[in-house]
Amino acid sequence: MSEPIDDFFAVIPAGGIGSRLWPLSRAESPKFLHDLTGSGVSLLRTTWDRLLPLTGPERISVVTGRAHGAKVEEELPDVSLENVFIEQDPRDSAAAIGLAAAILHRRHPDVVIGSFAADHVIKRQRVFEFTVRQAVAAARAGYIATIGIQPSEPAVGFGYIKTGEELVIDDAPMAARVERFVEKPDLATAREYFSDRSYLWNAGMFISRADVLLDELKANEPALHTGLVEIAEAWDTDQHDAVVERVWPGLKKIAIDYAVAEPAAEKGRLAVIPGQFDWDDVGDFASLWGLVGDGKRNGVTVLGENANVLDDGASGFVVSQTDRVVAMIGVENVIVVDTPDALLITTNEHAQRVKQTVTALQKQGRGSVL
Repeated sequence: MSEPIDDFFAVIPAGGIGSRLWPLSRAESPKFLHDLTGSGVSLLRTTWDRLLPLTGPERISVVTGRAHGAKVEEELPDVSLENVFIEQDPRDSAAAIGLAAAILHRRHPDVVIGSFAADHVIKRQRVFEFTVRQAVAAARAGYIATIGIQPSEPAVGFGYIKTGEELVIDDAPMAARVERFVEKPDLATAREYFSDRSYLWNAGMFISRADVLLDELKANEPALHTGLVEIAEAWDTDQHDAVVERVWPGLKKIAIDYAVAEPAAEKGRLAVIPGQFDWDDVGDFASLWGLVGDGKRNGVTVLGENANVLDDGASGFVVSQTDRVVAMIGVENVIVVDTPDALLITTNEHAQRVKQTVTALQKQGRGSVL
């Protein structure tokens, strides 16, 4: 399993601000540029290292914004600069992944591409590699493939994939047809899905021949497809800047789930491979607490090189970027994030609501802390 896959190209979309991890994650320093697990390297670098055995260094591309291009290159010194695709401004995942697909298809007509988020945490590397190789086999057979995660709990923070009949695909023994996608459920429904076991978490990983993905995009979002192909045709020419400036602002903002994956599922063209590796999208501070604390919620878990935390009969999670003393007395499940210009205090139960605070700060014009 150590040999790279000849016709496979990994795409890492590296965008967004990770608003549920504010004030640690900011527009200028989003979560994929942080070491959130104590590994010593950023989540982006960890993603690169995870994909390297499958691709080699010349077949990994990163799609990112203008504000982060230099930092991406700094984090990934081995990345080929021709494979760093800079977006003019964020247009959601269909534009980001579609841009990479269009450029790579023009350079390598028979390429299989796989999209893997820059800010997820995955453990059990060999199982991950085995799963991706199955997805590549399904893609070669003409399917758009996704990797669904076997739920470890009845979570309400993820969308779900309903698996259908098994598919007979060489080198993809675990492949099944996707019956449908399901939006984030309430707790009672999530418990039903967890008991059913035919429902998988949607981790947002998509693997496909580039031409198949572009055909599906053309069928569902023809204007977006036309714009991306026009940009791709000019990408490696001296017309690059002019075409991007003219075309990019008019591209539709839409997630690849809606533009490609869900319509493909309705046509029976979407396959899913169950991912039996440990996966976390680090979606909020409650999730990060579980990662850093190895799933334990006893006592106070601390993240930060210079953290100075005192606790007395307390339980919680402290993320510190200052040398201030944080004292926690007789409180339970409290989350404290201390940065030089902003302090967040919430609870494990309400960690998802941090995004609402970011929205409120935007409406108040408090962009200096975002």
